[in-house]
Amino acid sequence: MKSKALTAIFPGTFDPITNGHIDLIARASLLFPHLIIAVAENPNKNTLFTLEKRVNLASTAVEHLLNVEVIGFNNLMANFALAHNATVIVRGVRTTNDFEYERQLAEMNRALKSDLDTIFLMPSIAMGFISSTIVKDVAYHGGDISNLVPLHVQTELLKRLA
Repeated sequence: MKSKALTAIFPGTFDPITNGHIDLIARASLLFPHLIIAVAENPNKNTLFTLEKRVNLASTAVEHLLNVEVIGFNNLMANFALAHNATVIVRGVRTTNDFEYERQLAEMNRALKSDLDTIFLMPSIAMGFISSTIVKDVAYHGGDISNLVPLHVQTELLKRLA
């Protein structure tokens, strides 16, 4: 049986992209020949950065990964997957609460596009506590975020919060 080349999507808001995201993206990039980082414009979230800025920050963060592409989107994940011939969604899960939420999304995406599977990756132990929300909160209160985000993200985040 001949296997077909897979395109996978790693979706998220990435407000901002963190070292935890990058760890998962790097690991997922080893599993799939083409990985799309789908940066969501989510009107339900009050993002600190514009979609364009989040796409730019993510693009710079993963430019060393040659099979990774960053694209902004504002529609259903199932429609985005169809438009990009993707059959796999990659999601990171840190906790059982994450898993329950992600499982519901996976089931809905599969109901909308029957050949769209979701795989879950656990973060490495050193990255499991990092979230964009925590990073923003630490930065807002003057804490050191240098080990939580790439330098270019730290610079933009501190500039935005100033």
